[in-house]
Amino acid sequence: MFGVGDPGADLMFVGEAPGFHEDKQGYPFVGQAGKLLDKLLAGIGLTREDVYIANVIKCRPPGNRDPQPDEIEACESHLFRQIELIEPKLIATLGNFATKLLSGKPHGITRVHGQPQEATLGGRPVTLYPIYHPAAALYTPAMLRTLEDDFRRIPDLIAEQTGAPAQVIPFPAATEPTASTPPAEQLGLF
Repeated sequence: MFGVGDPGADLMFVGEAPGFHEDKQGYPFVGQAGKLLDKLLAGIGLTREDVYIANVIKCRPPGNRDPQPDEIEACESHLFRQIELIEPKLIATLGNFATKLLSGKPHGITRVHGQPQEATLGGRPVTLYPIYHPAAALYTPAMLRTLEDDFRRIPDLIAEQTGAPAQVIPFPAATEPTASTPPAEQLGLF
């Protein structure tokens, strides 16, 4: 699975690898993490049709385990070619694997999330914006607020890169977790 969205998008999201639902349907981010990504995009006035979405790994790792270095190496040329073709101005890296690969640095997402950094990919300057993978909020509901905060910066970052005015759309208040409510229900995913 290579990716979906607007091939002329200024904003590209790069995740880790397809999961179970993505593997079955042939599209990235269609499971619970994808539903949350859609909500986060809506919170800043965007849809999937406005962005391009891809993964580091193009097929599901066995048992949904983390990608191995040889798998990343086998797929990275496809991702770099996608970036060359799409020519995004801003790439939001979702989680550790995308952040480390595209930045070329060993720093994990916890250390660098929400901190834009300049990079050269495909011979072009691009701004990388490392943020947590939406799945993180499925397992740690307090992470939702951090994701929303990081997503709120995206319109301004796009505006900086394109010269267009930023679109400001506030998120609704995050659902506060309760001890009796499972995380996926708190996020409205079921």
